[in-house]
Amino acid sequence: MNLGRTKGTPAGPPRPGPALAALAAAQFTVMLATSIVNVALPQIRVGVGLSDGGTTWVVNAYGLAFGALLLSGGRAADLLGRRRVLIAGLAVFAGSSLAAGLASSPGVMITARAVQGLGAAVIAPAALALAMDLFPPGPARGRALGVWGAVSGAGGAVGVLLGGVLTQAWGWPGVFHITAVAAVLVLAAVAALVPRAAGRGTGTFDLLGTAAVTLALTCLVWALTSARALGWTHPAVLGALLGAAALLVVFAVVERRRTDALIPRRLFATGQVAAGNLLMALLGSVWIALFFFLPLYQQQVLGMSPLTTGAGQLPLAVANMVGAVAAPRISRRVGATATVVAALLTEAAGMLWLSRMTAEGTYLVDVLGPSVLVGLGLSVAFVQLTALAVDGVPRQDTGLAGGLVNTTRQVGGAIGLAALATLAGSVTARAAGHQPHLEALTAGYRTAFAVCAAILAASALLALPLTRRGRRAPCPLLTSRTPVTAAPHAQGEAPQHAPAP
Repeated sequence: MNLGRTKGTPAGPPRPGPALAALAAAQFTVMLATSIVNVALPQIRVGVGLSDGGTTWVVNAYGLAFGALLLSGGRAADLLGRRRVLIAGLAVFAGSSLAAGLASSPGVMITARAVQGLGAAVIAPAALALAMDLFPPGPARGRALGVWGAVSGAGGAVGVLLGGVLTQAWGWPGVFHITAVAAVLVLAAVAALVPRAAGRGTGTFDLLGTAAVTLALTCLVWALTSARALGWTHPAVLGALLGAAALLVVFAVVERRRTDALIPRRLFATGQVAAGNLLMALLGSVWIALFFFLPLYQQQVLGMSPLTTGAGQLPLAVANMVGAVAAPRISRRVGATATVVAALLTEAAGMLWLSRMTAEGTYLVDVLGPSVLVGLGLSVAFVQLTALAVDGVPRQDTGLAGGLVNTTRQVGGAIGLAALATLAGSVTARAAGHQPHLEALTAGYRTAFAVCAAILAASALLALPLTRRGRRAPCPLLTSRTPVTAAPHAQGEAPQHAPAP
């Protein structure tokens, strides 16, 4: 089906400030929903009648649908119109959030969470592509990216804190009802403040390629999230991994034969898109693990309550917001390569500090300082790598580019968490034979954080040749004053829930 080209020119006078606020609120709501349920999981399990495995899938169903459908959501936004797709996604998101809050059986709960993930996969690429359409390349776009990174970090941290407050005050349904209300309010703000585009994109929707890559990502993410509970050699896990590999081969064959492929070659014309996605996958592998292991250490070892654990994430969130706002200015001063390398090394230093935690530690000594370092490094790297991942992308593909960079981060996070959880669990199991329980748990967490530090240090070294444009050349999306046909996309991450090692 052929569709009219999106021109991106507002039908009325542009109002970039209020429109950016509405779109950033959509990003914040998605991030809120991904993290707000984690503290409430024990109460959800009792209230809905879930098993241990079913409780894990309250989080995994959302992450699975979100990760698998991001590419499709981004392409749909490019072809069908970003504003209308965003509004539709918010409506789906609100309805599924309400259904989850009213759920009385495991099937309804897990289905509602999967549909909520579908809505998020549509919202995320459409919202940021619209946000970037509001600002020409240059300092204003850099500041908009900084706002996007700040609300991503704030949404995840506020979700953890708000989840504890709502669960304690009104019970677990409150965490879903608040996201439903937030989605409705954001939908109204988008409808009122975001200008209408002049038309829709041209081209056809690659149904076969979309089906192949969506099923491949579904199999891959399912295998990685299930391997922690079933084991890497379980027939279902091995079958899903083989199925993912076969479907990716089918996808590659299909894409080579299509002139209007789901992931067209022009997307990688500059070379920076591939580099940004590779480095974002590595960053994602550490990002997810951080928000998985750190709350476990705070609750299981330090004995902090869910509410105080959520409050303990606030310094990290503040550092994340500060770094995101400062990232464009840093890039203009020292260049893209130096910014990425410094940010990754700063985060690596924070992870290395966390790897020195002890079972007799305290929040002030073992968590607060490294959290600030990690938050600063993570946010600066996130903003800069998002810009690199869409550098030079043709304007008609900006939603797809946003979906792609989110997909690589989601898949990287799933791989990293599965591997690190297995490693930490094996270290804990070995230590349990000759150490007290808390000492054994801490040994597993220390190992996970040490490996995270090593991954980040290796990523910094890899960034040197991959991102270099000249010793002090900043990313054009953050600094250029001439038109660049690209619009970045970003999405913050939330902790995945899995059994403690």
